[in-house]
Amino acid sequence: MLPVVVVQGGAGFVPRQRSEASTSGVCAAARAAYAILQGGGSSMDAVLEAVTNLENNPVFNAGCGSVLNVKGDIEMDAIVMDGKTLGSGAVSAVRNIANPVQLARLVMEKTSHACLTAEGASKFARDMGIPEVPQESLITEYSRMRWKDNLEPDANPVQCQM
Repeated sequence: MLPVVVVQGGAGFVPRQRSEASTSGVCAAARAAYAILQGGGSSMDAVLEAVTNLENNPVFNAGCGSVLNVKGDIEMDAIVMDGKTLGSGAVSAVRNIANPVQLARLVMEKTSHACLTAEGASKFARDMGIPEVPQESLITEYSRMRWKDNLEPDANPVQCQM
């Protein structure tokens, strides 16, 4: 049986000037995941490879390129679940981590917790040897522009995301 990989790059509106890069990024993530499966890797490894690709691509609002909170900072969430074991792991409100999905997998595999949040997740990341990255390295000009537009008194948050 041939493996099948489906990658979805987000639920929001993609502006025309970003659509080619978005499509290219989704295709690259799917190809990377497919290569893992063809090499005998697990579905979990393939999924994490695809999501890590999206987190590393500034076109998407995950990892590098994340949507900024009201203060202009990045706080990211990620969750993974193993369909065979029904085990899961999640992190929320993490900062300074390039790939929250990798940290979520470690929560699933190395702890008895379902979710670690904020400083607890950061401490766990340090304990697991996950390197911290400068927050500025995760903020793109596009995400900062959308954040600034949303600060205007008459801003429509939904429209600012579009």
